[in-house]
Amino acid sequence: MALTGTYSRTIDEKHRLAVPKRLRSQFAVAGEEATCLYIAPETEHSLGLYSLDAFEKLATRLAERTTNRAEVQNFLRLFYARAERVDMDGQGRIRIPERLKKYAQLDRDVMLLGVHDHAEIWDSSTWEQFLEKHTADFDEMARKAFE
Repeated sequence: MALTGTYSRTIDEKHRLAVPKRLRSQFAVAGEEATCLYIAPETEHSLGLYSLDAFEKLATRLAERTTNRAEVQNFLRLFYARAERVDMDGQGRIRIPERLKKYAQLDRDVMLLGVHDHAEIWDSSTWEQFLEKHTADFDEMARKAFE
């Protein structure tokens, strides 16, 4: 099932983020609710949140495309070195590692977005800037996505 939706959230003083129940159910695999996720750096200073299955599929896709080009090797180093498995507590919260919180420039208010096979975590103000910059181009992006 594709992950969808936009959720306004806050990060508490312990760097915990509550994953909404609807999104947690979308992360479920074979009917079993996820108890842990992978969090990793994404583009535009956002963070990706993956189920174990989705992260393995991503790793397989990256391995298939891996070359000996320096920029690809550097990307893999930066991506995997910062990616981390995080456990969900009984209230559906995850703890965002400090280095990833800093990378994504996350403050207290964040947006959690369902993006097909993963979710993304954005600082609220960064997400608003992204929307302002790209919303007008939605029709053109849609045409290119369906070519």
